[in-house]
Amino acid sequence: MGREHRLLVLLVCLVLGSALTAAVLGASERKGPHEAMPGAPAPGDFVDIRDVPPAPVQTPRPGPDASTGSFTVDCGRNGEGHYNQDNLVISPGLRNGAHHTHAYVGNLSTDAFSTDGSLAAAPTTCRGGDRSTYYWPVLRRPDRPATRPYEKAAAHGNTGQILTPAEVHLEFRGSPAGQVVPMPRFLRAFTGDAVAFTARGDEGVKARWGCASLPDRSTTRYPRCPDGDRLTRTLVFPSCWNGLDTANPERTHLVFPAANGVCPQSSFAVPELRITLAYEAPPADAPIALDSFPEQRHSPKTDHAMFVNVMTDGQMAKLVTCINTGRRC
Repeated sequence: MGREHRLLVLLVCLVLGSALTAAVLGASERKGPHEAMPGAPAPGDFVDIRDVPPAPVQTPRPGPDASTGSFTVDCGRNGEGHYNQDNLVISPGLRNGAHHTHAYVGNLSTDAFSTDGSLAAAPTTCRGGDRSTYYWPVLRRPDRPATRPYEKAAAHGNTGQILTPAEVHLEFRGSPAGQVVPMPRFLRAFTGDAVAFTARGDEGVKARWGCASLPDRSTTRYPRCPDGDRLTRTLVFPSCWNGLDTANPERTHLVFPAANGVCPQSSFAVPELRITLAYEAPPADAPIALDSFPEQRHSPKTDHAMFVNVMTDGQMAKLVTCINTGRRC
């Protein structure tokens, strides 16, 4: 009887073991290619830019009162090495609150504990004295070692050499639906979705990736660019302000206009900030990875950027006048 009992136990264990193995394998398959490369982007996160079809022109036709000008701010490429793992816009007062590294241009003092007063008194990298802060997660070559302290600081799977942009283009644009009003000083702005990989949809995905030689093609994946080209990241900020707040926890004080450029009722069009970052394109087989939260797997969809307006009233008035009169400044 004891032998039969042992055989029965062994049979039950074999059945349960087979079922568990099948369940694990099935779950692994459902996780997709990201799980095959823990801590790194999946092969499916990359696309040859030549396989991306040209995008149809979707720019709204300007109305009779459109503000068609633009204003460019030159704040350099972060040659000063201003990096940290803070996020003043999303988690003020929390050191290392981002869990990944941000690169900055503009205000040289920005960190988790910055205040309106400290920002207004700090030096800046911007020509013309704009003390605003502009920042975004870094892009890395994980196949190359991190040698500098700020490259090693983030952890959480964010490893490798940080790539420095060859160009940082900061441009403010107008509204096709009408004139823009000044942004309030110390307005906090955010674009993109830092948790897009685990989100239920892509509504928050705002960044577009591309290659400089093919400006009519963009993607939400990492592009493979032709040799000698530049890889680009473009992040467009919301431009409809509620007229009341410079910040709120839900980030509803600043939202995107409708497809026709019209702002929601009871909101006002302010200058639209566009940040374009250009990098010397890495070799076609080289891995690249955007810094992210661990569970976001360095997905290119999680790209995002932040901005705090620290322009004086006079500087902002000059910017708005330029845009509303249709000039390029």
